[in-house]
Amino acid sequence: MKILVTLPHFYNSQIESKHGSQGKDPRPRIMALSMALMALQGLYGESQCMINIGKCTTLPVNQAPENQLDIIICTTGNYHLLAHLPIPASLYSHHPTDAEPIMLGFECQAVLRDQLGNYDYYCYLEDDLIAHDPWLLTKLGWFNSHAGFRCLLQPNRYEVSPQGIVVKAYVDGDLYPHLTANFQNVQDQPQFVGKVMDQPVKFQRALNPHSGCYFLNAEQMEYWANQSYFLDRDCSFIGPLESAATLGIMKTFKIYKPVAEYANFLEIQHFGSSFLNLIGKQVKVNHLANKSSEPEG
Repeated sequence: MKILVTLPHFYNSQIESKHGSQGKDPRPRIMALSMALMALQGLYGESQCMINIGKCTTLPVNQAPENQLDIIICTTGNYHLLAHLPIPASLYSHHPTDAEPIMLGFECQAVLRDQLGNYDYYCYLEDDLIAHDPWLLTKLGWFNSHAGFRCLLQPNRYEVSPQGIVVKAYVDGDLYPHLTANFQNVQDQPQFVGKVMDQPVKFQRALNPHSGCYFLNAEQMEYWANQSYFLDRDCSFIGPLESAATLGIMKTFKIYKPVAEYANFLEIQHFGSSFLNLIGKQVKVNHLANKSSEPEG
């Protein structure tokens, strides 16, 4: 399976902003991007082995299916940290642009379009997302074989930290319906239920389709690229960052996510704990109160 992954990457310590890409300390951004890249290589890269202890040698592993992974990082000007990454530059390709930093996600779309016909999967990840599931693309293939290519399953994005009120939190819960109503009708085929390894799994149309990423098979990528609005740089969903990651696919596909009871069926980690730190402050804690009020026995 041939896999193309594009990531937008930007860093400028001179700008005051809530975004991590503009923090004063570059080390978290270096760590986030490095972890994102190495996670992809660990899942789909060719450089993998098992150590045979008895014979003191290595054996190839995870060769079925045989994967080819290409990673392209889109940057603008000299505002990036690629020279500081503690990983070999041979593990990715650098695609420099002169785009506005906040529009880099659309440059990634152009890269994906220009590679039509060359890959089985066309993927986009913000540069602080870490994939851990080696069956992620297999799960997507299973979903599309049952739901059809016009349906797109998005992962639930989460953060995890040993500090705070909760250890793990999914960060893209429901938005108010009116925020996406102009782009999608969540009442059209609102649910899909399947069975995986004899376990039922339920998916629903997402009131918050944003995951900071998408994974499209070749048929889906070609279909999207042929739409009149493809690469129109429409930023009307929340803002440019969210629109680049989500608006185009929301216009094109029926977007589903695993429901809360099966949230970890398809998930991806958001680096850091910026959302987790809101719990107990801007975000009130409700689930623990409900749990404590449940009758005993």
